[in-house]
Amino acid sequence: MPADAKSPKKIRSNRASFAHKVGYALRHPKRVAPYLSRAGRDALLGLKHPDHVGYYRAVMASDTRRNPEAAVGSQTHERWLALGQMQFEYLIEHGIRPEHRMLDIGCGNLRGGWRFIEHLDSGNYYGIDISPDILIAAKKTLTERRLQDKLPHLTISGDLTLDFLPSNHFDVIHAHSVFSHSPLSVIDECLAHVGRVLTPTGFFDFTFDRTEGTEHQVLREDFYYRTETLLALARKHDLHAGFMDDWEKRRHGQSKIRVSRSPLPST
Repeated sequence: MPADAKSPKKIRSNRASFAHKVGYALRHPKRVAPYLSRAGRDALLGLKHPDHVGYYRAVMASDTRRNPEAAVGSQTHERWLALGQMQFEYLIEHGIRPEHRMLDIGCGNLRGGWRFIEHLDSGNYYGIDISPDILIAAKKTLTERRLQDKLPHLTISGDLTLDFLPSNHFDVIHAHSVFSHSPLSVIDECLAHVGRVLTPTGFFDFTFDRTEGTEHQVLREDFYYRTETLLALARKHDLHAGFMDDWEKRRHGQSKIRVSRSPLPST
């Protein structure tokens, strides 16, 4: 499937534009009030937390209090399960094995993580997140799934320098719906450091909200990037990068890029 397999209208749309907002409001009038409420909350949190990590940590605290599954982008429990299964099946198809060591950036409440913990050998899963509230919810998921004996690592992090992690350690690094909520400076920070903790044959998969029109953001929560912008950013840090065409058929709504220290196999 080609990289432009999504609707051309969708990937060129600028959701931050006034025209888009008016059109969306006319098509979905019941969503106007929730949007205005969220915009007001985000404006207040933005004043309290000018740095992005502090701001988004406050967003997650607010959302997690209401519903941890919705906080990670799943409006129903069935969707939470389905999205976790989608992440898991994709990496199984791409060869993740029990002996592999995995770093899950933005692990949330283990929507996909509990499946990886179950699959991997004990101690081989390392989940990090900026939100202490969602990590508490992650521990609840771990307990409910009776996976304590797998001894996963669940750690709060304030940035993506990954400086507390060992070099050449992780076979698979995964960031699902993280860069879709991140300014380019945060993505750049991650790509500047992720190569150090990857094994020479390991890979890092991340999803992002793709536009092939004008790059933009909605509030301070949703960021839309051109594919080439992120591929070029990875190359700047001497990483090999490729757009994952086979992810598109899953119709998740986001696209996926893979980076590695070594050349990626041709697809």
